[in-house]
Amino acid sequence: MSSELITDIGELTTQDPELGTLHDAALVIEGARVAWIGPASRAPAADASVSAGGRALLPGWVDSHTHLVFAGDRSAEFAERMAGRPYAAGGIMTTVDATRAASDEQLLAHGRRLRAEAEDGGTTTLEAKTGYGLDVESETRLARVSAEVADVVTYLGAHLVPAGVDRRDYLDLVTGPMLAAVAPYARFIDVFCETGAFDPDESREVLLAGRAAGLGLKVHGNQLGESGGVALAVELGAASVDHVNHLSDADVEALASSSTVATILPGADLSTRERLAPARRLADAGVTLAIASNCNPGTSFTTSMQFCVATAVLQHGLSLEEALAAATTGGAQALGLSTGTDAAGTLRVGGFADLQLLDAPSVTHLPYRPGVPLTRATWRRGIRSRASR
Repeated sequence: MSSELITDIGELTTQDPELGTLHDAALVIEGARVAWIGPASRAPAADASVSAGGRALLPGWVDSHTHLVFAGDRSAEFAERMAGRPYAAGGIMTTVDATRAASDEQLLAHGRRLRAEAEDGGTTTLEAKTGYGLDVESETRLARVSAEVADVVTYLGAHLVPAGVDRRDYLDLVTGPMLAAVAPYARFIDVFCETGAFDPDESREVLLAGRAAGLGLKVHGNQLGESGGVALAVELGAASVDHVNHLSDADVEALASSSTVATILPGADLSTRERLAPARRLADAGVTLAIASNCNPGTSFTTSMQFCVATAVLQHGLSLEEALAAATTGGAQALGLSTGTDAAGTLRVGGFADLQLLDAPSVTHLPYRPGVPLTRATWRRGIRSRASR
């Protein structure tokens, strides 16, 4: 295996509790993994060397919630929302219609473009959900394409009940033939536990069917109101509950006493003009947080985790350290990738060489210079992105 030395790192944020943050540091990549971390003055020789020029290096982002594979455009819906129309999840079927009409090749090409865009912005681990097919053939196709684009696939057949379909019949489909067809491609099952989508009893049925099929559990919950999604996620030991805009004291206490990650989605909060997820309140209670892009065509059409991290600091009240953890190790925990040799979101010897170099001397510049693309280079599994500067 060839090796590469990255030296002259001004600030190296490892997210490893033992290593912490190093200055005047260096890192050696060998194959897909980190082989050495330490002071630049003691760096070993390598087959190739690159100078970071005093810039900051940190783990690649772990984006644990996206709807990356889809077709169509919902900019008109966005414009209406900015003019005052409230979000009610009804536009999902617009994307379903466009996605069903697209070819596999079109879906794959679009998904790959968005994946490349995300990597250019420092994302190295990425989840993608189905949910824009809502019939057996289309959901299976989305899962298959998503498996070629993303690191983790989540089955979201329980996104909405399609118009004209009997509710009971659709639940039987989601928990029966559709689940059986999609499960070979998926790691998790998700459900939109929300007014206008699925109530807690229906959501429990979906999740228990997924668990019986060997899938981990996730919940879209408490986005539009106190939907019961948080309580259900904690009850069933879900890996994460995502959105969490509307929380009771009991919801916060339940999350704090559980291993369920609360994932905030800053892009969606801004785009829907919903109440911001109470990230500060959750962090103060000791809840494990993740930050994700929620990339989708209706409510958060961004792949920029940098934007989401900056927004979490500037608008949601997190410290920079809390936001960085949520966008790396928190996202990894939400995907079941926080332990073992294949853990994501952390730089340590023996771990994957998933990292990004900023065109800045410190991670402080991430919220300090909002909207400015700061990722200068990205390495995923030790391979440098072709778009790196």
